[in-house]
Amino acid sequence: MSPLVWSGVAACALALALLVALVAVPRRPRVEITRLDPTAAPALRGRSAVAAAASRLGDRALRQLRRRDALAAALERAGVHRTPAQVVGGTVVGALLGGLGGGLVGGLPGGLLLAPAAPLAVVLALQVRSRRRRSAFAEQLDDTLRLMASSLRAGHSVLRALEAVSHDGAAPTAEEFSRVLNEVRVGRDVVAALDEVAERMRSDDFGWIAQAVAIHREVGGNLAEVLDRVGATIRDRGQLRRQAQALSAEGRASAVVLLALPVVVGGAMHLVSPTYIGRLLDGPTGLAMLGTAVVLMVVGAVWVRRVVTVTF
Repeated sequence: MSPLVWSGVAACALALALLVALVAVPRRPRVEITRLDPTAAPALRGRSAVAAAASRLGDRALRQLRRRDALAAALERAGVHRTPAQVVGGTVVGALLGGLGGGLVGGLPGGLLLAPAAPLAVVLALQVRSRRRRSAFAEQLDDTLRLMASSLRAGHSVLRALEAVSHDGAAPTAEEFSRVLNEVRVGRDVVAALDEVAERMRSDDFGWIAQAVAIHREVGGNLAEVLDRVGATIRDRGQLRRQAQALSAEGRASAVVLLALPVVVGGAMHLVSPTYIGRLLDGPTGLAMLGTAVVLMVVGAVWVRRVVTVTF
């Protein structure tokens, strides 16, 4: 064989050996020199750097629109452990993907219909989580008062009673009491922290507890007995609320059926006979009838909701 061929074989063998050395042989990990400085910010690379840049951009946009505080409060009420910038970034990505998917399937109308789906889903999810969290907090309030009263009878202070609830209670009560303790440790007044919990959870019953703690700090007295009486009142209110919900359950079920019936029947008719139901969309008369039906359904839904909702 000629020397040129042997040179090519040797070069290929050398390249293969270098490739094996780079892939198979483990390399000694290298540490950035900036890691030795405790005051230096960690260097972000790849997806972390992109996510951090997007988060900063979203946070700056929210601050300019003056919506950051409102969104942060909504996330706190829903118990979502994400920053407002992360939520906005995910919502924007979801809207873009929805618009792109709708555009590929149904053209421009499909894209316009599916683009707002992600923001609406985020708003609905936050409202549902907030409502469920408030309901769970209200259901756990009786056990919370019992635990606080027991701790006070054992000779513990108010802060120790709050700490007992944060350790032994269930979510979301334990999370809220842990936050109160953390705020008190950094110098905030305990009554102000409890009032903020009552406002955040929209619980008038817990507001009574905050008032009882405030009165006890000013004039003294047997706080455990006061909490027992407040707990008895809250139990009576809860029993009355559950009884009202049971009595209005039939009305709520009827409202759901009546509101879903036109949509289900219209969808079934569209699948069975598209030409028959399509006449509503051919002329202005059919569109006016559909618009009137939608308006009347919205009015009926609001009216039924006001009827079956009991406030006390």
